[in-house]
Amino acid sequence: MGAMSVRTESSAAHRAGFACFVGRPNAGKSTLTNALVGTKVAITSNRPQTTRHTVRGIVHRPEAQLVLVDTPGLHKPRTLLGERLNDVVRTTWSEVDVIGFCLPADQKIGPGDRYIAAELADIKKTPKVAIVTKTDLVDSEALAAQLIAIDQLGKELGIEWAEIIPVSAVGDTQVALLADLLVPMLPESPPLYPEGDLTDEPEQVMVAELIREAALEGVRDELPHSIAVVVEEMLPRADRPADKPLLDIHANVYIERPSQKGIIIGPKGKRLKEVGTKSRKHIEALLGTPVFLDLHVKVAKDWQRDPKQLRKLGF
Repeated sequence: MGAMSVRTESSAAHRAGFACFVGRPNAGKSTLTNALVGTKVAITSNRPQTTRHTVRGIVHRPEAQLVLVDTPGLHKPRTLLGERLNDVVRTTWSEVDVIGFCLPADQKIGPGDRYIAAELADIKKTPKVAIVTKTDLVDSEALAAQLIAIDQLGKELGIEWAEIIPVSAVGDTQVALLADLLVPMLPESPPLYPEGDLTDEPEQVMVAELIREAALEGVRDELPHSIAVVVEEMLPRADRPADKPLLDIHANVYIERPSQKGIIIGPKGKRLKEVGTKSRKHIEALLGTPVFLDLHVKVAKDWQRDPKQLRKLGF
């Protein structure tokens, strides 16, 4: 019998790099990140500014690694926090290998989209892909009209779309195809992160985000985003046997004014208890270990406008 020849895949070099999704609040960025990564990473919410930190989701493929950088929503700055976020956004855009501009299929292109597109037009070197999200909500005629409108928007502003692609993260339509299109835009490189990583956010930041998401649930109208969460410590409980670990998490929920305290705590502490129960479940799922969560509500006066407070709260 002749020797077997093993053909190696030398033809295609491994690629790795960074992509970020942009779009106005609710454009489906976080949902898309989660669909691509296959795990709940970035927090989803129907309010602007819930993703404050650069949460990265990592898509591992045999031939490539796509690292998703989730920039905070770009918006016209109204507070110091807003200005700082916008600086972060622009820096991120110029550093990534490809930008995905998300536009929901079910909403006409509006001023918010134009504002972002105009900013994108200034970032010359980075390839831009227009991603039409939430295609499960419209019929093919409405989708075609949206694709034409996006093409038009590009022509108006002098943006050369590398691709225009419709996806539905919910229906899982075209999500893999989107990854196929983004990969060739990445530079040749060995993997940037170890195989098992889904995100490089420190666990504490992700835990804080999960608590914040639970705390905002149901009170968004009263406290749109004047809530910050700081995880003070995460320590394994000392006296536990190895097969029954328990992680102690102490976290503070910061609000801007004393009057907001009652809203978060609720009558007889009922709301805060619900926030604790709900976020604990998510945290346990994320970390894969039982958790004891100790939550306290504190007032940090006008933290959104105070540089010292902002630093302390991690912005």
